[in-house]
Amino acid sequence: MSHESTPNAHAHSLGATPPSPAALRRTPEGYFTVRWGQPEYTDWIDESMSWKETCYIGDWSFLWERRFRGRDALKLFSDLTVNSFANFAIGQAKHAIHCNEDGKVIHEGILSRLGENEFMLFGRGGFWVDYKLRHGRYKAVAEPDDWFNFQVSGPNALYVLEKAARKSVRHIAYMHFDKVRIADHEVLALWQGVAGELGYELQGPSHYAREVYDTILDAGKDFGIRRLGGRVAFINHLEACFPTIVTDYLPAIFDDDMGEYLAEFKAAMPGYAATFNIAGSFEANSVDAWYRNPVELGWQNRIKFDHDFIGREALEEEVAHPRRVIRTLVWNAEDVVDIYASLFRAGKPYHYIEIPRDQRGFMYADRVVSNGKLVGVATSRGYSYYFRQMLSLCVIDVDRCEPGTEVIVVWGEPGEPQKEVRAQVAPAPYKKDNRRTDVRTL
Repeated sequence: MSHESTPNAHAHSLGATPPSPAALRRTPEGYFTVRWGQPEYTDWIDESMSWKETCYIGDWSFLWERRFRGRDALKLFSDLTVNSFANFAIGQAKHAIHCNEDGKVIHEGILSRLGENEFMLFGRGGFWVDYKLRHGRYKAVAEPDDWFNFQVSGPNALYVLEKAARKSVRHIAYMHFDKVRIADHEVLALWQGVAGELGYELQGPSHYAREVYDTILDAGKDFGIRRLGGRVAFINHLEACFPTIVTDYLPAIFDDDMGEYLAEFKAAMPGYAATFNIAGSFEANSVDAWYRNPVELGWQNRIKFDHDFIGREALEEEVAHPRRVIRTLVWNAEDVVDIYASLFRAGKPYHYIEIPRDQRGFMYADRVVSNGKLVGVATSRGYSYYFRQMLSLCVIDVDRCEPGTEVIVVWGEPGEPQKEVRAQVAPAPYKKDNRRTDVRTL
């Protein structure tokens, strides 16, 4: 990992020329939590306990979705995606990952098979697949759709969904979906669980989103449901190890050969989805140092070499000889408290640690060192009230990845006061994974 110094930050307009890392060290306009509605509904501590004790409803309707149809639609996805499609049934969903030739993640999202030749892709990946469709020779069509995407997750999620739908949904298998009726409207219920708990995504046309949302909220009153605000939305991703674009990696779309795609992407996407910014102590002389491959992000089990796809050769080497893996870091409480204490001392304080996590839409990437050597990059830093600990995810060298290993996280921007925070390597996910709860026994 290179870590050369960079000059002061200046605004940069995305274009064909790869931006310098310094150009991405700026504050984006707008408050990123507007995507989730309010920053808080009860308060962030109460909301952060919901997916462990009761359940929440969160609104991910801002995700970009695109519908693909045609006899070559499956081949299109197979050519662009690391996942296998050898056994992809109607009513099944996959975490679809798209990479460049170097095996670095461009985009990823949830792909659902709606019919024999019909698919729905949630996430920025829909734009990439559509771009390749328009520049390829596939007998398929793509069209944007306008769907809501509500997440109901936590120990009581099943009970809330069954009350709202007035029927059992226990026949739905993990990463499969079925149609249910909520508020007299047809809704797709997908068993997923990005909070690391039993959870369902409820999807359907946006024109009846409010009726469905209110019905779920009303059904959840007896089960302690909470509305999930933007301040705490990503803490479940941190505790359950769900790496996220911009938060844990930059998409591999800034290289010279991606200029045309990047220009189309920026022109088509809303501002919040086309903004990419970095912060933290990690430095490098090229933006690709903030790229990641699926192995580094803990997604190795998605990669299947039963088909040809973009990036296959690079990922075959990475899977055979992984260099870095993802882990959780538990930050030393005394060192964290000293960062806050600097606000009450004379002189320039350390960079403020926002609780529960940064709200400004940056990829915070901090240097992780051992014996003076760079061994990893920490991201997703956040405070878990459940564990009463400051945590982060970390892409770390394989020879330093064993749980219990002591490392140092360098906190603070380049050229600013920096604090060496002791940290201990821990498993990822850090919280027990309860996504595949046996619903038949509930």
